[in-house]
Amino acid sequence: MPAEAADNPSHFERWRSATLAPFQHRAFALFWWASLVSSFGGMIQTVGASWLMTTIAPSADQVALVQTAGSLPFFFLSLLAGALADTRDRRSIMLVSQLLTVVASAALAAVALAGRITPSLLLWLTFLIGCGGAMFAPAWQASIGDQVPRSQIAPAVMANAVGFNVARSVGPALGGVIVAAVGAAAAFIINTVSYLGIIATLLWWRPERPRSELPPEPLGTAIAAGVRYFSLSPHLIAIMVRCVLYTIPIAAAPALMPIVARDLLGGGAPTYGILLGGFGIGAMLGALASATLRSRFTSDGLLRVLSALACVAMVAIGQSRWFTVTLLAHVLAGSVWTLAFANFNIAVQLSSPRWVTGRMLATYQTLAFAAIALGSWWWGELASDQGVRESLTIAGIASLVSLAAARWLPVSVEKLGSLDPRIRGEVSPPSVEIHPASGPIVVTIEYRVPAENAVEFVAVINDLGRLRRRDGARAWSISQDIDELDRWVERFESPTWMDYLRWRTRPTESDQIVRGRVAQLIVGEHGSVRRLVARPPGADPLGAPPASEPAVTGVERGLHGDLTS
Repeated sequence: MPAEAADNPSHFERWRSATLAPFQHRAFALFWWASLVSSFGGMIQTVGASWLMTTIAPSADQVALVQTAGSLPFFFLSLLAGALADTRDRRSIMLVSQLLTVVASAALAAVALAGRITPSLLLWLTFLIGCGGAMFAPAWQASIGDQVPRSQIAPAVMANAVGFNVARSVGPALGGVIVAAVGAAAAFIINTVSYLGIIATLLWWRPERPRSELPPEPLGTAIAAGVRYFSLSPHLIAIMVRCVLYTIPIAAAPALMPIVARDLLGGGAPTYGILLGGFGIGAMLGALASATLRSRFTSDGLLRVLSALACVAMVAIGQSRWFTVTLLAHVLAGSVWTLAFANFNIAVQLSSPRWVTGRMLATYQTLAFAAIALGSWWWGELASDQGVRESLTIAGIASLVSLAAARWLPVSVEKLGSLDPRIRGEVSPPSVEIHPASGPIVVTIEYRVPAENAVEFVAVINDLGRLRRRDGARAWSISQDIDELDRWVERFESPTWMDYLRWRTRPTESDQIVRGRVAQLIVGEHGSVRRLVARPPGADPLGAPPASEPAVTGVERGLHGDLTS
């Protein structure tokens, strides 16, 4: 019987195994507990800041700006933080960002204790705390792949969501009690102390990262590479657009929650804390149900359902006249909030190769938090002009835009292993030494294409060109010989020899499908590859004695048999 049970585990046992698998890794478990404590502090600080603003500047737009101030840094800093996470030591980045957050939190607590807080100062210090979070988030999210195997990234993301929402479900109510009993300054002090666990864990953690033979990219180049990768990845664009369309409406729920507690329910800080706690309970329940839902729905199908449920939750909050209904609507809003953002996060992580994961997560967070900031400001302004009920109702109806867009922008997730680096041979060394900064490096690949394959070849080679440009190639083109019509020449550049070497490390296993299609359409197994280095006026030819006359442009053969040169 035990053996039979082991062979046929129950639904609960399968759920438990999938959900708890990441905790087998000590680093993940320690970070989870430390982040749980930090999340409690953050929730308590949120209640303190939002409720403090309702007492010193009670208008709806000012209260909503508290969330905007905390979200804007993710718009301004995430791309920089993502580039740092991909090209520098993630552990050091996380340490520095946490120290910044501690300093800003301590300053906010000190000013509040001294009784010198003003709306502007509260917003600025909240902004600084957000800056620390913005620098921390991409490195933290990208480091999940350093803590657990890639096959466990999805349950690890959900486990973090569960921890965050455990804090969200209890922390706000606790924060409301603390603020009501001893004031907002105490909430800010607790938040300051809550970061110490993560700092201690980071000091202990010594992850093993593969050593690269190439130096890290300059930050400007790394940011540009991330933007280029995103702009040439249709599946990532679909994820991001859907995220923005979903986020702007749902942002009204947390942004207007203090006003709902004060104006629609006639309550105080404890009422706000209970609503925020209900939001957190719903978020926690959504995260716990994620494994089951992801096994029954595709990512796209689940997000469609969540868009419809977001509409129901927002309209219910806006139109409800009863505390119980409003609380249940916040539970539903919290559930769809967490399920949607966790699934967007998972889709981005599993659709990005490791070399650019931090930058893609940063792009996602930039757009998501920009949408939160924009939505919080917009629905706050609308609530001031038209009323809270009207603002929430319109936001609920606007949630259906994401559902309508799903027809043209489906969200898909890459298969496990498809984004692993393609195993390739070493670069064939040039016949002469080339300085890393020499360039541009021009690569040409000559193909022989039978006439009957020409039309299909053009379509496939242009798809391959998109992949090459996505990974860093520039000035890509495909040309047909007007004298020998079966002769086609592909051409592209890398700015320097070092950029060329980096470019060669980026193709993935999934890219090989397109290269395989090219190979089926040409004569022979591969194209004929040449590598050339541009020689500007006055430059000495490669390999020429110093006193020799200038020669023709250096030409170097290499990497025959490799369609990616």
